[in-house]
Amino acid sequence: MIIMAVDYGRARTGLALCDKKEILSFPLETVNEKNPDILCDKLAEKIKENKAELIVFGLPKNMDGTLGESAKNVQNLAENLRTKTSVKIDFWDERRTTVTAHEYLNETNTRGKKRKSIIDAVSAVIILENYLNFRKSNMQNNNL
Repeated sequence: MIIMAVDYGRARTGLALCDKKEILSFPLETVNEKNPDILCDKLAEKIKENKAELIVFGLPKNMDGTLGESAKNVQNLAENLRTKTSVKIDFWDERRTTVTAHEYLNETNTRGKKRKSIIDAVSAVIILENYLNFRKSNMQNNNL
């Protein structure tokens, strides 16, 4: 199944995809859009272009597990997207993904404008990889 991950941000939103066999995940792009309604339209178009069958939104929970304003903004965007597309939507706890993305980019010595332009897409890849690992683990446990 082709799954698209979304790392929503107020100014930039990172997108990642996986292949149909759910083995490889890769950054798709970073969408620079502050208006949530316009962003939703752009996401709907990306879903259609890439034939995504499931959308996974990174849900930015607080460290104590509660949902703050950012998480509610993500949920509102997802709800808006549901009205524009029939693709299934899921959420994944994204705590510490941006920190991990920065660590990856430090290891590759990616700095400056390049770093700023890809950090959100790298975060989306991390969200997607974590989600895929969970799916694989659940499938294996259900087959035992």
